[in-house]
Amino acid sequence: MSIQAVGLKAYSNALGNFTKAEQATRATAAPTASGVQAKSFTNTLSESLTKVNDMQTEKSQMIQAFASGETQNVHELMITLQKAGLAVNMTSAVRNKVMEAYKELSRIQF
Repeated sequence: MSIQAVGLKAYSNALGNFTKAEQATRATAAPTASGVQAKSFTNTLSESLTKVNDMQTEKSQMIQAFASGETQNVHELMITLQKAGLAVNMTSAVRNKVMEAYKELSRIQF
């Protein structure tokens, strides 16, 4: 298991408690003016992390298939590698920004 996969699992586990609370809130929340219920930040973040994890899993499967000789499509393999790498880089950038914001908020004196 790679470090990236471990990190994504940690994010998913950390969001688990928030998701339970959000589901309880969603059950009692009223729909928005357009009639469609808005997604919470927690749900959006959780879905994004799931997609990134799925990309990493797909990348690993494609690498194994290519290495074992099952497929010979180098172009598709490289595109998948780039997509997964970009997704992890963007996830890291978002995490870093959230951490900076948290540190800034913790410095504010009330």
